[in-house]
Order: sequence, then C-alpha cells, then structure tokens
Amino acid sequence: MFTRPRRLSDKFVNPFPNIQAATAANGGAYPPDMSVLVKARKGGADYIYSLLLGYEEAPAEYELDDGVYYNKYIPGNKIMMSKPLSEGAVEYSDGTQATEAQMAKDVVTFLTWAAEPNLEARHKMGFKVFIFLIILLTLVYFSKQKVWSRLDSKENSDQKEETFDKVERAVTEYEGEDPKTFK
Repeated sequence: MFTRPRRLSDKFVNPFPNIQAATAANGGAYPPDMSVLVKARKGGADYIYSLLLGYEEAPAEYELDDGVYYNKYIPGNKIMMSKPLSEGAVEYSDGTQATEAQMAKDVVTFLTWAAEPNLEARHKMGFKVFIFLIILLTLVYFSKQKVWSRLDSKENSDQKEETFDKVERAVTEYEGEDPKTFK
C-alpha cells in the first residue's frame, strides 16, 4: 500500500475502506472524525480528556446492552467505544509514568494539533503582520503630520489674515449704520 517513507505532511490513512466497514467494526456505530472533534465539540480538549477518563463501572440500577459501556461524562452515560486507555499501555522514552491521565493528556494534545496543524505558523505570521501594521501606522501618522502641517500652517495663516482684513473692512465701511441692516 505504501511505497515511500512517511512524512509529517502526509494525511492519515482511514483504517476502514468505507462507512459500512467502519460501522460493522464498531458495533453498529460509525466513529467520528477525531481530527476535528476538538473544534467541533463545546469545551473541545476538556471534553475529550473527560471522555477518555470517564469510564467507570455502571451503577447497579443501570442496565447496559452488550458492547455498550458506562461513561459518566457522556449524555445518557452510554457509549459504544470501549475504554481506550489502560495503565502502562505506552512506554515513554524519558521515563514518564504511563498513567491514564498522562496518556489522555497526550491524546488530547495530539488531537488539538490535528484539528489545526498550521495554528502555530498562523500565530507567528499574525504576530509579524501585527508588528508590520504598527510600523506602517506610525509611518503613515508621521507622514500625515508632515504633509498637513505644511499645508495647514500656510493656509491657516493666510486665511486668518484674510478673514481679519475682511472683518476690519466691513467694520469700517458700516460704522455708524444700524447693526440690523448689516449684511
């Protein structure tokens, strides 16, 4: 099936050839695409972490069918997925204890990455764009100040003198006349 060594950019191969095979292999339940489950569910990573660690023995008054398991965090407390984690199932090269909580954390971290594998690159690019926009805004602000200060100072001084002259002429022309007729 595979003719070359794997790369990090390779897509994950579906373990089942079609939906019917997946449903049959999982006791009649079609498994969700776990790569987007972190983003699809409210609470995302916390939901999956709780789901993985929520398996318990069902209370005595609780009836479960064959192939159905009790999970305290699932609505209705019934799930068709068997308990996926067990103590010591993984051996860590750095000597970390393979507890269910540690493995659940690792699974959730991986699924969070799988939901958005380019998130870190987007954050780095977003930071660079933000810095660029700050620099650009600063340059535009100082350019505006320089351009408008030249125009503003010449126009304002000319306009002020011109306005003052007009007012002075108007006052001298109409001195002595009734202010009501002044137009």
